[in-house]
Amino acid sequence: MAAPRLILASTSPYRRELLARLRLAFDVVSPWVDEAPRSGEPPEALALRLAVAKAEAVAARFPDALVIGSDQVAVLGDRILDKPLTHANAVAQLRAVRGAQVRFLTAVAVARGAERATRTRLVPCEVEFRQFPDDAIERYLRAEQPYDCAAAAKIEGLGIVLVRRLNGEDPTALIGLPLIAVVELLAESGCDVLG
Repeated sequence: MAAPRLILASTSPYRRELLARLRLAFDVVSPWVDEAPRSGEPPEALALRLAVAKAEAVAARFPDALVIGSDQVAVLGDRILDKPLTHANAVAQLRAVRGAQVRFLTAVAVARGAERATRTRLVPCEVEFRQFPDDAIERYLRAEQPYDCAAAAKIEGLGIVLVRRLNGEDPTALIGLPLIAVVELLAESGCDVLG
């Protein structure tokens, strides 16, 4: 039996690069999902809901495909850190996280519309940031321009210099797509990466 078509429901270049590491053929389709949090929604529930919504939105259009959706929520205390998008927001986020611990909650969902079955995982990673001065923030932002990364830190790049310690089960989760969980979910869906 032929392997099902694999689709990544994402516009993220980071997720695309990560999934390519598995050396599987896949297509990329934008899920067009409203990512606004619901009132009182815990960050874990938000990440899972958005990952499922992305996967299922695309699976509804391609019912015979296996569709991977993912979302990440960064949390400082009880505050969600969105993508900063601007220099001023990135400076404010980096000032807020220095010397603090941020939880990155990365959810992944694999859906097949024809089966109406969606499998999920939530993979947390805690990042403890170093203390660093304002001039280091400016130098970092000029060099990396991580305006599309939550907490304004691109850990897979120069942002690693801002970090004191990482604690998590899958380093790829921090970048936005937990590949260990993806491999498990694909296997549960009948797609063996090395098969």
